[in-house]
Amino acid sequence: MELKLYDTLTREKRPFRPLDLARVRMYVCGPTVYDFAHIGNARPVIVFDVLFRLLRHLYGADHVTYVRNITDVDDKIIARAAEEYPGLPLNEAIRRLTETTDRQFHEDVAALGCLPPTVEPRATEHIEEMKTLIERLVAQGCAYVAEEHVLFSVPSMPDYGKLSKRSLDELIAGARVEVAPYKRDPRDFVLWKPSKPGEPAWPSPCGIATPGRPGWHIECSAMAWKHLGETFDIHGGGIDLVFPHHENEIAQSRCAFHSPVMADFWMHNGFLQVEGRKMAKSEGNFVTIRELLADWPGEVLRLNMLRTHYRQPLDWTIRGLQESTRTLDEWYALSAITRVPESKHPELYPPFLDALCDDLNTPKAIMELHQVRNAIVHGDSSTELDALVDSLTFLGLLTEETLPRWKARKHSTRGIDASTVERLIDERNAARKAKKFKEADFIRDELRANGIELEDHKDGTTTWKASR
Repeated sequence: MELKLYDTLTREKRPFRPLDLARVRMYVCGPTVYDFAHIGNARPVIVFDVLFRLLRHLYGADHVTYVRNITDVDDKIIARAAEEYPGLPLNEAIRRLTETTDRQFHEDVAALGCLPPTVEPRATEHIEEMKTLIERLVAQGCAYVAEEHVLFSVPSMPDYGKLSKRSLDELIAGARVEVAPYKRDPRDFVLWKPSKPGEPAWPSPCGIATPGRPGWHIECSAMAWKHLGETFDIHGGGIDLVFPHHENEIAQSRCAFHSPVMADFWMHNGFLQVEGRKMAKSEGNFVTIRELLADWPGEVLRLNMLRTHYRQPLDWTIRGLQESTRTLDEWYALSAITRVPESKHPELYPPFLDALCDDLNTPKAIMELHQVRNAIVHGDSSTELDALVDSLTFLGLLTEETLPRWKARKHSTRGIDASTVERLIDERNAARKAKKFKEADFIRDELRANGIELEDHKDGTTTWKASR
């Protein structure tokens, strides 16, 4: 089975071949812990969780290392901590904020069915690695000290901008968010800066007397180096990170280690909007994972995310959530699904696995599961049932926690979706008309198991009611 992935750097889909078969390595940029994660933050977490599962299936769980970092020192964190805990010393306020937000993030992504990464490094635990990289870059002439700052010299990297494919003018415009008179080139970016009174601070590198703290970009270069080495297989994140974050990571790491690449593949998930508009607090459509979990099961949110290919823009809508709920209703309504498979290495349904190996084509994989479900309805094959159960478990949609919830839903009159009932009645009538009586009886039995009683009338119509 050949895995093909799209590489943002080369703009092509090509076969994935690990640099080391015994240690497949992936780094994904994680959260900056200053607030509840929003639904846009959930997309890379879910996307790369599926890729993590796929890599483990193909190469063995013991041979895959997935690193997802925690950024716990940042301008946004400092500002929010001062706002939330004005009566505390700033460092204590930051500690309390990051611990609380970190716990909330992990609770939320666990509810979305995501496996924990192999390693989850925190930026503040890797300051020494950052300083080592910074001093190496200065010694090699790729960075310089100016007014107690250390800056990366972009002209020292001849092909800077290759990942984002931006022109020189665009690169300069993007860099001007950090306008400073001490920059040698307007594109240069900060590796280290002096801390203000009360802010987190560490002894500075390069003989700088004033204590300081790292810039954002050097954090990920240092953590990836520490846990995955100078070069590794896959670096992932949202499309919004391509520039400047990932562009700057590449520059730092390649120059520090004189390597042709930092990662063999760069993978990015597309943007997410809500009900056709960019998500923003000013738009009134900013929604957190926690808020959604109050109204929808985590597996509904997860499936809704996977129904769109990860590289495509995703429009997050109530209608989409309702459709995802109906799909799960159809899968879990199969009375034969009574267990979660015990096997850690299932023989996945080949068309389903083929779809995932084609650059994580989850919409096609889900379509294949619909075909399996239909085959079960028509023939009730135990082989097909195993394929559906194993595939749902593999995708993180069927667990020991989710199964009882959906089985209980079958016997509840609350949450009955009238449109689903009407559609199934239409399918049953069509089956009866085609003399497929086994299929018609199967649909009737499944509706009864969900608390729906049908009544057939002499004029050929069928009505229904919720049984008590």
